[in-house]
Amino acid sequence: MAKIIDKLTERYIYSLLPARDAVLGEMETEARKRSIPIIGPAVGRMLHQYARIIAARRVFEMGSAIGYSTLWLAGAVGVEGKVYYTDGSRRNAEEARGYFERAGVAERIEILVGNSIELIDTVQGEFDLIFNDVDKYQYPDAFRKAVRRVKRGGLFIADNVLWGGRVAQSDSDQDTEGIREFNRLIYSTAELYPVILPIRDGVAVCLKQ
Repeated sequence: MAKIIDKLTERYIYSLLPARDAVLGEMETEARKRSIPIIGPAVGRMLHQYARIIAARRVFEMGSAIGYSTLWLAGAVGVEGKVYYTDGSRRNAEEARGYFERAGVAERIEILVGNSIELIDTVQGEFDLIFNDVDKYQYPDAFRKAVRRVKRGGLFIADNVLWGGRVAQSDSDQDTEGIREFNRLIYSTAELYPVILPIRDGVAVCLKQ
């Protein structure tokens, strides 16, 4: 996989990051040992920051794995906020629940198990922030479900939108094509003001206008 930024610069960025708390640190260690895809601390801080900037109180995650990104968001929404965790694996969800309890934020998180694109229909109302990290071929479907559920002035954020640089190359597999279509959709939708940040694997941040 091609790198978005050179390894030396990436190492420098990560060297600046403050140490995470014990639970996040343990999750990072587990992710490295078991090759679990997580957003990592640089993107985690970014998510937390954006959620705080807009004073997000209702957040929906589309694809949460062991809950690493969920913890960053739960810390941002505060004691009166709610983050909806979704994942297709019950085993992931149970592991995530343990982390949430140990981090002291379980009461801010509702765990939903199943297809994230379908689960969003089971929760009523608009969201301040929706974070998309489902299987990459599903990105266009996630877009169609999520954008109408973000309130005006809210954010729709998606991970992996540069896909290791493959979106700019000749690759034409299902996942790459899904991300290319997603990127085309966010930039051609009038109610969104998107930017793609070349951090880690590329993050799209879209303001709902």
